[in-house]
This record gives sequence, C-alpha cells and structure tokens, in this order.
Amino acid sequence: MTVSVLVPSSLTREAEDKREATRKLGYVARAAAVFRVDRLVVFPDSGAEGRWGDGFVETVLRYAATPPYLRKEAWGKRDELEYAGVLPPLRVASRTGSGSDDSGSLRQGIVTEVGSDGRVRVNCGLQHPISLPMPDEGVAEGERVSIRVSSRRPVRAKFVDESPPGFVVEASDLSTELSRDDAGVRLATSRHGEQLSVDRLGDIVADTGPRGMTVAFGAPERGLPEILGVAPPGGDEGGEETERERTDLPADEPDGSRFDLWLNAVPNQGSEVVRTEEAMFAVLTCLSLTE
Repeated sequence: MTVSVLVPSSLTREAEDKREATRKLGYVARAAAVFRVDRLVVFPDSGAEGRWGDGFVETVLRYAATPPYLRKEAWGKRDELEYAGVLPPLRVASRTGSGSDDSGSLRQGIVTEVGSDGRVRVNCGLQHPISLPMPDEGVAEGERVSIRVSSRRPVRAKFVDESPPGFVVEASDLSTELSRDDAGVRLATSRHGEQLSVDRLGDIVADTGPRGMTVAFGAPERGLPEILGVAPPGGDEGGEETERERTDLPADEPDGSRFDLWLNAVPNQGSEVVRTEEAMFAVLTCLSLTE
C-alpha cells in the first residue's frame, strides 16, 4: 500500500518572501512526515509559480526530507536553501519502532569514498564514516544508500535493500502519477468537491486502507480545477453535487476526469482561501482515522 501526495510547483506563489516560502514548504514536509506519506510529488503548474521558479519547491522539499546529519554533505550551499534554518525538524519515526539512534536502526547514508580494496566509506550520521564491504550490486561515490546498524559499540553495519523511514520527494506530471500501478484510490481535493461527512468517511477509508491512495492538492487561489483547466466538479457554488466516479477511463482522458473522487474535507471553511499545507493536514487527518 502506497500513499502518494501530489502538490503543484506553484504552492508558494502567494509567499511574500523566500523565508515565508521556505517556512510554508516546511509545513508541507511536516504533514508528509506526520501522516507517513511514502511519496511527495511536485507536479508542474507552468507559468504560475511566481517569483521562485519551478525548481524552488522541489529543492526545498528534497532538502527537508534529507536526514539532518546528511544535509551539509548532500546539499552544500544553494541559493534556494538560503532560509533552510526556518524548516521545522521532521523527527521521522521508524516503522519498526526503533529510533534512528538505536541499535538495529535503518539509516540513510552517502558513499564518501570507494576504495580499491573492495571497501567503501559511508557517512550515515555516526561519529565517523564507516567502512563496509562493497555490495554485490556496487555503489558509486555520492550515492545515497540504506544502512542497517546492528551495533554502535563496536560499530557493526551492512548495506540493505530497504527504504529508510520517511518519504521521498519526486517531480512528475499528473498523468504519470494517476497511471501508476500503485496509485490506489485517486483523490482530488477541492472546495467544489463532495463535502466530507462522518458517514462518507468510513466508506472512503475502507477503500483507501487496503488499496493505498494518491491525493492531489491545488495552490492558494489556484485550485485543481483551474490548474487542470476543467470545470469545477460541483459547480461554481461548490455545493454537494459531486463528479461521478470514473475508474474505467482510458489513459488519454483529461487528468481532471481520472480521479476517483473530488473531495472537500473542509466543507464549512471560515477563510476564503485554505492554503495547501492547511488542506494537507485537514485531508490527511481524516483519511488516517481508524475505527
């Protein structure tokens, strides 16, 4: 089961300065971490990104998803990361219950040196880089790897083919994401969507639980209907009428028609605009509830 969240490259378009834009992306990353999102995907909203450009959102989110002990080596100094200090810590919890500092923990590392003696040095946030035998599949200097640390004193560790805790940040278009085999239930969030109720929530969660889900969000003052160039599913007034489910459409149908459900998780919103990070917390809170 995969949980993917799709956000537009324009989600910082209303930020007054780079500090505010960076802080906003920190909240997006926090939401992804809190609700155990597997993939945080930035899709293009060309021409609407505003002053920060289309690469800013992806770069800051990738940095936020990088373990703190690897950030300096992985990123160095970049203009997009000028205000990275305002990003909140994610403190991602291990799915196994072991913290990142515990023995038996799964850690992300960076290969810092490939030796001629069949060994490689890896920085995985311990006191010093560790030396490990070259894995059968080989690794290259600068490559991100997963390390299982079985003991810290003395250090015992090995390469593993597992994803470390947390989420990955990718850039992709909506058509590709909605066509993935692991897309699960495809949800579009919009104030024009079906108003979420207690009774309806049970049906949705029962479906997303075993299948996983892909949840798409719009940008402030530029919702998904506008980004996709489609009519709002519930009409201009945002009533309770919903777009019917269309799971059998061919892949060349417009992206707006390929969602299984358009959902309004803040049906009585008291602000004219619900920001992307606010919508993420509202929607993912509801979809993570259990009986």
